[in-house]
Amino acid sequence: MAAYNKFNVFVYHLGKGYHDLTNGNHDCKVYLTNNAPDANADVWKADLAGITEESNYAPTTANQDWTQTANITELTGEDITFTADGGNFGPFRYVVLYNDNATDGNNVDALIAWWDYGSSINCNNGESFTWDLPANNLIANIT
Repeated sequence: MAAYNKFNVFVYHLGKGYHDLTNGNHDCKVYLTNNAPDANADVWKADLAGITEESNYAPTTANQDWTQTANITELTGEDITFTADGGNFGPFRYVVLYNDNATDGNNVDALIAWWDYGSSINCNNGESFTWDLPANNLIANIT
């Protein structure tokens, strides 16, 4: 499994109130890119272009929830499977999580985190790629 990497602006955006990650309030989505994320420079989805939306691939809702237990706040989600249909998609190396509703009044789609799969991946027609979270569905936690 690829390791979690946080965009540094995520915690700042939490403090500014741009994120309401409780299930159903804001939607987090996942998209694929072959461009290397920059933890400091990338802030909004527009800063980090994704791959072409084709062959049944498009950014997909992560069905996240934001909970607190014993002084640990957790962002959880669900595995997402992308299946090429009617053609191929890719290449991509990174899976990126963003808040589809977060805005500062001028920009939208605040970046949260990314996972690096180590090398570029292509999905040929009929093949699937799964963004596979740990058994507890944990995306990130804040203690």
